[in-house]
Amino acid sequence: MEQLLKRFERHLSVERNLSPRTVEAYLRDLRQFCEFLSSQDVCCGPASDWLEKIDLLQLRRYLAQLHKSCGRTSVARKLSALRVFFRFLVREGLLKISPADGLSTPRREQYLPKVLSAEQVGHLLDQPASGQRLLVLRDLAIFELVYSCGLRVSELTSLDIGSIDLSEGSVRVFGKGGKERLLPIGRKARTALQAYLDERHQTCVADPLFLNQRGGRLTPRSIQRNLKNRLLQFNLPTDVTPHALRHSFATHLLDAGADLRVIQELLGHASLSTTQRYTRVSFTHLAEVYDRAHPRSKKK
Repeated sequence: MEQLLKRFERHLSVERNLSPRTVEAYLRDLRQFCEFLSSQDVCCGPASDWLEKIDLLQLRRYLAQLHKSCGRTSVARKLSALRVFFRFLVREGLLKISPADGLSTPRREQYLPKVLSAEQVGHLLDQPASGQRLLVLRDLAIFELVYSCGLRVSELTSLDIGSIDLSEGSVRVFGKGGKERLLPIGRKARTALQAYLDERHQTCVADPLFLNQRGGRLTPRSIQRNLKNRLLQFNLPTDVTPHALRHSFATHLLDAGADLRVIQELLGHASLSTTQRYTRVSFTHLAEVYDRAHPRSKKK
């Protein structure tokens, strides 16, 4: 089975050009499926001997087990991995038809992304923080850049010095699937980045843009920890994540009248339906303002 998974990994990485994180998630989900098959005495011997035994009923048993411990979003992702895998097996001539094509995708859980108000973002970014000067300037540059450009944390940590052009005010980002996009950097983010780079005294374009104290590339977990420390300093909600700054970026643009297609392009969403969830956040904000302001709707 491992040889088959290695072939599938090459298919995902080379032919489909999926990101390493997506490939890793697919392989992890498939190994979990193989463990289920082993518990059912199905996954035994060469793959050619047992692949034909996997049918729709077997897959439904597996999904029923997943629903006991996973949310619908996780189940949908694991089902997607199975669909891609079985179609790959059909293409390779190891199966005649894919048993996963008869499964329906569970409805995704609808949730509103966590966002900060514009006042809270200003409180987070405009106040001087305590700490070592270089690290304070670095963290401010990070949070300004995330909020200015709506970056994913993985996109942020992969940036090199050569990814940004402060004279033009732009940053070149490689998102999911290696898709490239060129984004404008806001005035305050440019100022914060320039101050950080001036303090750092390094200009090699191949160096990571954001470094940890040991001189290595900063990790997403470190950024989360540094954000929490800053939130604690300023008495802001500590359940806010760096991704919440991305959500806030999109919501505040939408509140200000930005076109949904433009926001989709800035965020790097492949589908407009992913971007449309921010309209629900914006409507919630409008409804709250309406309830507070309308004379026939004011809450006591």
